[in-house]
Amino acid sequence: MSKLREPPSGELREVRDVPEAFAELVATEFLAARTRREGRFSMAVSGGDTARACYERLAMDSSIDWSSVDLFLGDERCVPADDVAANQRLVRESLVVPTGGVARLTPMCCDDPAAYAATIARLGEIDLVHLGLGPDGHTASLFPGSAALEAPGEALVLASEDPTGRNPYPRMTLTLPAIALGRLVVFTVAGPTKHGALERILGGEDLPAARVRAARVIWLCDRGAMQG
Repeated sequence: MSKLREPPSGELREVRDVPEAFAELVATEFLAARTRREGRFSMAVSGGDTARACYERLAMDSSIDWSSVDLFLGDERCVPADDVAANQRLVRESLVVPTGGVARLTPMCCDDPAAYAATIARLGEIDLVHLGLGPDGHTASLFPGSAALEAPGEALVLASEDPTGRNPYPRMTLTLPAIALGRLVVFTVAGPTKHGALERILGGEDLPAARVRAARVIWLCDRGAMQG
């Protein structure tokens, strides 16, 4: 077993319940943003089982004014909007519908990455970017060996796919420069199936998730992910 250390960027927090810790952190950031400036709170959201659990718990938080929250997708599979594999469907089911609606959910359209990139560019910054961690170390749809990992600074959204074919479907994804627009990036890593990837990142391997940089990065990891 490699010697574990802090992630290449950010703060590692071992938590008992990842969805609970995530919801508390988002609520804190929402309230801080509301006191810092008037207007809406922007959040880039993710997909996967851990993300669903996080959003279901977050939807229960009564301290957040959901009518002032703008949601953007961190990545998407190029499937119909109502497909079970679509991240936008997951977000609608687990967060938008249970909260009674948000200010705006902006889906990704795989036919026009440039339009989504322009939307992100107009934001200038994103209050919170939520990311997961795949067993291979990918995050968003930035896979090991993917050309999207080498995106120049002006390329905020790109088409992507897993070069190994293990993760199906063509994708769209925020790039590392886009993720870097986040005032806070939050990784949620839960369960022993993620231990191997987390251990490799904390051991210093150059996996996609290890390349994420932003003003603040926090890793919320439970005991299963930390210890296997």
